[in-house]
Amino acid sequence: MAHKLPPIALFGYDSSPFTQKIRLALRFLQLPYTFIIVPSMMPRPILVDNFNLTYRKIPVLAIGRDVFIDTSLILEHLHSHPALRWYRQAQGAGAEIHHDTRGRVLARLLSSHYTDRPLFRLTTGLIPSVVWRTKFGDDRARLIGHVLDPSKLEKKVPKNLASLDTYLSILEPLFLEEQGGWFLGTEQPSAADISLWYQLEWGEKISRGEGIENLTGGGTADGMGEGMKEVFNKARYPGLWDWYERFNTYVDGLPNVETRVERGDEVGIEKLMRMLEDVEQERDVPMLPTPAVSLQGLEERIGLRIGTKVSIVPDDTGRGDPTVGKLVAISPEEAVIEPDEPEVVGKKGRRARIERVRLHFPKVGFVIQPMKEAKL
Repeated sequence: MAHKLPPIALFGYDSSPFTQKIRLALRFLQLPYTFIIVPSMMPRPILVDNFNLTYRKIPVLAIGRDVFIDTSLILEHLHSHPALRWYRQAQGAGAEIHHDTRGRVLARLLSSHYTDRPLFRLTTGLIPSVVWRTKFGDDRARLIGHVLDPSKLEKKVPKNLASLDTYLSILEPLFLEEQGGWFLGTEQPSAADISLWYQLEWGEKISRGEGIENLTGGGTADGMGEGMKEVFNKARYPGLWDWYERFNTYVDGLPNVETRVERGDEVGIEKLMRMLEDVEQERDVPMLPTPAVSLQGLEERIGLRIGTKVSIVPDDTGRGDPTVGKLVAISPEEAVIEPDEPEVVGKKGRRARIERVRLHFPKVGFVIQPMKEAKL
């Protein structure tokens, strides 16, 4: 019996570290997918026109008509989604990104509270200042909510390098102890290795200016960066460096499972959208497995009743672009909504192409609030 894989579409761009994280995970799991290139800056009409998705961060992953937000949630669904596990078991391909429950929990905590936030702020602080003098700097100022001063950011690079050195120093004993092993002591790499490696790999490149032309949409040429070689090198942190190189070799040995569709490839985009249109929505909402169900009474006390219209925003940046829709499922870790139609999101007269879409958000890192009823 053939096991059919639902279409998987990743929306992102090459110089996005979080996009690279999910590309790594898909390659680990050997899940064939389509990589749709979107702009590094707003607007991104492909997401609004097809899904009514106004959320402005990247990446976004679609598995059929279910659309997943934030890499922390995406990674977990790639591991646990019933249709994907069924396919992988039938194919007998791909490694596991979680080897046991302890590893799964530790990797999630590492990602949500370490690599994706404080470590990312440090690597971002190493971006050459020329980037902040382009339209990309203006776009990210709107995302953050305040003006960015390129000269001040440039002066902070040495401080950020010193802080990065502190982080590396904390990590080094673990990798010295492993001596050829992986982050959590497993025989094969796991999500924990993905979550640290993607951030260091992106930081190493972007700090030298590699990828800034893509990042700024052509606003500046690659180069002009100081790099992080002063603090991240084999002599200073041999255990961490050997792990970094070993992981790179491991990834290079994995078969490619990606079909790439460039922004101007109308034929490729149309082919993908037709595939998504042809998929029937699963009756049951795919949710992360949790040890306990949602506390319905408590959720209702804070206005999160199934069927209620809610607004969802990140709790750090991008709060000016809420996603609005009807709450259709909720758990202790996840909220799922059906997005509002275009009259609400600002595109009167046009409906989203892909109907009956469900948008999945993690609860960690997001604020979910009921919408106030309009008074007549």
